[in-house]
Amino acid sequence: MSTTTSFFIPVQEQIHRVEGLMRSQAEGHNPDLKAALDHLIASGGKRIRPTLTILTGRMLGADEDRAVTLAAAIELLHTATLVHDDLIDGSLLRRGIPTLNSRWSPGATVLTGDFLFARAAKLAADTESVPAISLFATTLGIIVNGEITQLFNSRCRADREEYYQRIYAKTASLFETCTTCAALISPVDQETTDLVRQYGYDIGMAFQIIDDVFDFTSDQSKLGKPVGSDLRQGLITLPTLHFLENHPDDEDAQEIISGDCLYYDEQVGRLVEKIRASDAIASSLVEANNYVDQALEKLQRLPACPERSYLEELTLYITRRNV
Repeated sequence: MSTTTSFFIPVQEQIHRVEGLMRSQAEGHNPDLKAALDHLIASGGKRIRPTLTILTGRMLGADEDRAVTLAAAIELLHTATLVHDDLIDGSLLRRGIPTLNSRWSPGATVLTGDFLFARAAKLAADTESVPAISLFATTLGIIVNGEITQLFNSRCRADREEYYQRIYAKTASLFETCTTCAALISPVDQETTDLVRQYGYDIGMAFQIIDDVFDFTSDQSKLGKPVGSDLRQGLITLPTLHFLENHPDDEDAQEIISGDCLYYDEQVGRLVEKIRASDAIASSLVEANNYVDQALEKLQRLPACPERSYLEELTLYITRRNV
């Protein structure tokens, strides 16, 4: 089965419409908001979430205009979370391009993110699906609660269950919303809606695990931040968890296991290199691929069609992509 990005091809026109809808949200507002939105959209991104939304909706028989509007709402919500994340993390680059907070004051950056959240909600309302709007609002709450929990309760905590909850809130919840909302605007039954919800959850979990692997295996020029950035901030992700479980006697691992943070760059750098050289990366990839296998199994329970094939390609791409 192909694992290229050919699944983007059948939705290119719709993705252009999604970006047009996103840009239009600043019309009639402060020109600086338009400049900010243009910058954010031009900064790139693979548009995985709107692609997932549109392909799922098309597979399930959703009205195309509503699916495009929904996809724009979800991508604008995602963009707003990135604006706030970059400010919280102090990131000056994303995908090698200056972040909004590298150019604007913290206050202006926060307000821009707030504006994007508001316009994303307006687009969600334009789908005229109360269940979809309700889920959209619930997901925003999950994402924000996850960020607050990460800021106040998740530093230097080596806890698997907490890790899975964190990456659900951070990433998988929005993937789950992509597929579920697509079903909610489609003429399908509850069983099908539950099935695609579980599918979205699985690929969202896989997606974030791979991002956490990239944090160790990529280089700073591609990441736009130091290698092992999460560990440097006290966030224990899956590769570190695997290393701690398999090397409990390691002196650096023991500090984290006991609940202490690594405060010195030398310590963090040393542990990053040990994780990179260990089997922790391979073990994390196995977990990501397990989620992918679960997602593919759920797709196989849906009627065969071109869109299902494209979604299979997208699913495989999740674990085989580059930064």
